[in-house]
Amino acid sequence: MRLFGIIGKPLGHSFSQRHFTDKFERESLADHAYRKFELPDIAQLPGLLEREPDMCGFNVTIPYKVQIIDYLDEIDPVASEIGAVNIVRVTRRDGIPFLQGFNTDAPAFRESLLRNLVTLPESALVLGTGGAARSVMHTLIDLNIIPVMVSRRPHRGGFSYDDLPGDVISDAGLIVNATPVGMAPAIQDKPPIDYSCLREGQMLFDLTYNPPVTAFLAEGEAYGCQTVNGEEMFLIQAELSWSIWNEGVR
Repeated sequence: MRLFGIIGKPLGHSFSQRHFTDKFERESLADHAYRKFELPDIAQLPGLLEREPDMCGFNVTIPYKVQIIDYLDEIDPVASEIGAVNIVRVTRRDGIPFLQGFNTDAPAFRESLLRNLVTLPESALVLGTGGAARSVMHTLIDLNIIPVMVSRRPHRGGFSYDDLPGDVISDAGLIVNATPVGMAPAIQDKPPIDYSCLREGQMLFDLTYNPPVTAFLAEGEAYGCQTVNGEEMFLIQAELSWSIWNEGVR
């Protein structure tokens, strides 16, 4: 049996198990399984790996994309530069789990963004400061888009939600919600920005894919913005994950 999974909390929103289970059935991989492992604390990871000797790899979601780094034996240079990991490959050396960390969020976000943008904006607002936001920031900088971070407290020269000027919202060609705000089941929630400052021609990109239209994206649609959810990004990173987990496997 080759076992895969996802760790995080909560996991009710995640489509990963359904996606990979369907994939295994479609490709007749009867000896493969994918499960959700909701961990109240990342410190429970070693115990999980001890209980699941068939584990070959797992996805990492909120809130552990940064904390997981302390548990890795090896980290990909790009993931190290970003400071966040969302994919772990598990091999065993003398029976002991050996964990290698990678980041597929950044390349998946980049590909989805470029598929949907006609022209690159000069600047972008990034809502959030967690692991997903780090991947977004890395991608924007690589694309020569000036990123401005927004969070509950000012971070890296950015703004807090309370002191975010309206003209900064209007000037940004792209606004990315890299927080879990608005994710199922709390679908009525949205990041606390002044949506009346939105304008036509902007793109609102929500990394969330459940629900398909978040309250954040609904506000963008109301003001004539282009909107993109995280489903395409999810599918791209899932296939990248699969490639990483199967590298060298015959």
